[in-house]
Amino acid sequence: MATATAVVWPAFALFALTMLSVARLARLRFAAAKAGVVDPRYYKVFKGEGEPPQLAAASRNVVSLHEMPTLFYAGTAIAFAAGEASAALVALGWAYVALRLAHTAVHVTVNRVLWRFRAFLGSWIVLAAYWAVLGAALLRAA
Repeated sequence: MATATAVVWPAFALFALTMLSVARLARLRFAAAKAGVVDPRYYKVFKGEGEPPQLAAASRNVVSLHEMPTLFYAGTAIAFAAGEASAALVALGWAYVALRLAHTAVHVTVNRVLWRFRAFLGSWIVLAAYWAVLGAALLRAA
């Protein structure tokens, strides 16, 4: 079994990816508003003409990093609190982060839907396995 904190490091990596994505989005939005590509009033209630496709993809990616990953963060908190940090759980955590990184990279660059879907599906499968391994460990400990 790895140290209890080993299960937390993938969550920190995913947090870093999320914060970098948010910072990039802010920079892109300010630049778009300054260049007149997007009317700054659009950001008041997100209604109106909207954002150009590349900026909309970056916006959607940030939203995506706040959806399914919340289940990963919850699982990580439960694993840490329960002292569950098996090699399998840690490996699945890193696999999840790698797939979310791949999803982000595709989303904000070429944005090929099939590639993005494959990364998402892979991360979904890994997340389900993460919870299955965690659930089994908690049942054994009960």
